[in-house]
Amino acid sequence: MSSLTLYNYFRSSTSYRARLALHIKGLEFDYKPISLLKGEQHSPEYRKINPLGGVPTLVHNGKVIPESFAIMEYLDEVFPKPALFPQDAYLRARVRQVCEVINSFMHPLGNLKTLQYLEKHHGYTQEQKEAWVQHWAAQGLETLETTLKEFSGTYSFGDQITMADLFLIPQLLTCTRFNVDISKYPTLIKINENCLKLEAFQKAHPFKQIDTPDEFRK
Repeated sequence: MSSLTLYNYFRSSTSYRARLALHIKGLEFDYKPISLLKGEQHSPEYRKINPLGGVPTLVHNGKVIPESFAIMEYLDEVFPKPALFPQDAYLRARVRQVCEVINSFMHPLGNLKTLQYLEKHHGYTQEQKEAWVQHWAAQGLETLETTLKEFSGTYSFGDQITMADLFLIPQLLTCTRFNVDISKYPTLIKINENCLKLEAFQKAHPFKQIDTPDEFRK
């Protein structure tokens, strides 16, 4: 049994981020599926370790860390190689900026809770939910394209994987899920294609997890 346990859901983009951090660092971990569609995140047992009922949650030697950004920074501090942030303070700040555009702006507006609320309380159809995501995603993608056009090499910041890539690739997959047109963002497409060639990204992919339904497997 590993000292690391990740409670997560195959299609959750925040879970995808955390899996990427674990795989990039070559860490073994126990995978504990939490089905958001079945409501397992609301169980009393899970709420004891994550009061908000979100995924992912990491448990390391009995220590509980909820929320993907906290998990990933914790892993980077406890298991520092390979580092997920550049050494330069300015570049570290810009990496965090990219992560925050995704984490604080883009992700919440396309989150399952948000979309379920729009459907339940405002009668949104699937088409209306897609239009909602597309509207907000476009603003975030334009910001990311402008920013990463300046800093990217093979990946988001030069030729080494950083935290920015671990946030960007899951968000792009979410965008395609909601039929967001990403063809207008060549820098983001380049980074996505290069990242997906790496074994860690392939192992962490939502369609290759133990709780991935057969219809999603590729």
